[in-house]
Amino acid sequence: MKRIDLKTGFLCNNNCLFCVQAHKKKFGNKNTAELKSCLSQAAKEGYQSVVFTGGESTIRPDIIDLVKYAKTSGFKVVQMQSNGRRFANLDFCKEIIEAGANQFSPALHGHNSKIHDYLTQVDGAFNQTVKGILNLKKLNQGIFTNTVITQTNYRYLPQIARLLLKLKVDQMQFAFVHAMGNAWKNFDSVVPRKSLVAPYVKRALNLSINSGVVAMTEAIPYCFMAGYENFISEERIPDTKILDLDSVVENFNEKRKSDSKIKTDKCQTCKYFEKCEGPWKEYPEHFGWNEFKPVN
Repeated sequence: MKRIDLKTGFLCNNNCLFCVQAHKKKFGNKNTAELKSCLSQAAKEGYQSVVFTGGESTIRPDIIDLVKYAKTSGFKVVQMQSNGRRFANLDFCKEIIEAGANQFSPALHGHNSKIHDYLTQVDGAFNQTVKGILNLKKLNQGIFTNTVITQTNYRYLPQIARLLLKLKVDQMQFAFVHAMGNAWKNFDSVVPRKSLVAPYVKRALNLSINSGVVAMTEAIPYCFMAGYENFISEERIPDTKILDLDSVVENFNEKRKSDSKIKTDKCQTCKYFEKCEGPWKEYPEHFGWNEFKPVN
């Protein structure tokens, strides 16, 4: 199913230490008419799946109207990619589901408030996001969570996985931090070594495997994922068109491979060379390539 990723703007009620979009907050949000025009054009082009993202799309006063417009325009999948805080309000959950939202992707970055609230820089964010997930599950919605792997939380990935299983999420993803925006500004305190992360992400995956819940990783190359190669999300990401604030990425998969990620000469001897995308390019620019070992 053809998918668009609709960036509604960059205003947000969190200020995550790792936010890849933080440097764009100054651009604010698109207006309602612009976003409806994007939705209408995408529907004419045959797109049937839309992801509302940002920034934080749920804090927009027009979000219910926009979701309704997406539904009436013919989108079969309307996903809300969110920090999950507004879903702590059950009435808001009911309203946005009635409007047409039918998939939810809240972000949880810690197994407790100490870690999650520190990373999001908002007191009470953890409790709101957890309550939001509980509310959405109560309303029988599909929950596909994302956890950004950072220096602060990587040792606790198994505990985060246990919490997500307790919350009965439908799918969980552990995405290695991309060093742009706040993550670039805070690189030394935010970006961990992939070699240190690997054992913990594998333990988290084991918990999901044993529980029968779909789980995956993002931006961790094959050479770190021995025995867990089938859980690398890049193989499953659908072709996606990104409608950014002032630009369009026609094919995010191709853009990611050509501009955002990188491989080095020694990668050519790896048996996964053709399908591996390599790390986000900022990572080896900072740490070098010593950790990366071609798989024979």
